[in-house]
Amino acid sequence: MRRSVFILLLTSLFLNAQVPSANLELPLKAKSVRFAVIGDTGTGDKEQYEIGRQMTNYREKFPFDFVIMLGDNMYGGESPDDFKEKFEDPYKPLLAAGVKFYASLGNHDNPNQRFYKPFNMGEKRYYTFKNGNVEFFVLDSNYMDRLQLEWLTKRLQDSNSPWKICYFHHPLYSDGMFHGPDNDLRQKLEPIFQKTGVNVVLSGHEHIYERFKPQNGILYFVLGNSGQLRYHNLRPSVNMAKGFDTDRTFMMVEIAGDQLYFQTISRAAQTVDSGVIERQPKPKPPAQTTEATRSN
Repeated sequence: MRRSVFILLLTSLFLNAQVPSANLELPLKAKSVRFAVIGDTGTGDKEQYEIGRQMTNYREKFPFDFVIMLGDNMYGGESPDDFKEKFEDPYKPLLAAGVKFYASLGNHDNPNQRFYKPFNMGEKRYYTFKNGNVEFFVLDSNYMDRLQLEWLTKRLQDSNSPWKICYFHHPLYSDGMFHGPDNDLRQKLEPIFQKTGVNVVLSGHEHIYERFKPQNGILYFVLGNSGQLRYHNLRPSVNMAKGFDTDRTFMMVEIAGDQLYFQTISRAAQTVDSGVIERQPKPKPPAQTTEATRSN
């Protein structure tokens, strides 16, 4: 009996020794903006809970203040029990610690999610919020109508924030084989992003992780595998900087001054991508045409 207990104890110690510890690559600079990113989460499956536990573990080393959600927050039913199983329980320690979640709507989401207070949407399908030197523009890519485009253009033009980050569900760029890029949405949004100085765009929908080389000066991420996963779904293009399609992930971001640091973590605490980008210069205003120029 004692020998069996001893063997079980040794086995437990061995297994625990194999669990990778949280390896932080972010600098933790003073007064930086720190947040996490998740997408396509709301399954209620054990993999979602495991990502939630990794987020809690990493927050002990990287105390992020809020989480942005890239849509498909709920799969299937959306009863109070569903919200508990697919959101409140997986992230219970984070919510208890006062971490705020800011959701965007995906194609599987009922627009009435905007009334669910823990999603902090202010009862709006699209909205903005600020944190430090960063302003976030949260869009509803399911219904990109004229009113939303006009609202977005004005809000971006009026923003004085050094960093402008847009996030929404459907990706403008994607090497995923299941959906691919939303080219119609790209035609509508990318010219606005370029003219108004958007720095970073994040989307979900494809159940993989992908980072692109800067496209027209803008950095694009796809992170749609925090709950769902399409195994080996990537077909890399020349524009892909990094891709990962064999496990669930979440991302941590730190913005300090003109630098944005990022680290993407798998369910097994593996760092699958990390790096730093410099803030792009603001777009130059169009040159003024003089009377003399017009007369020539």
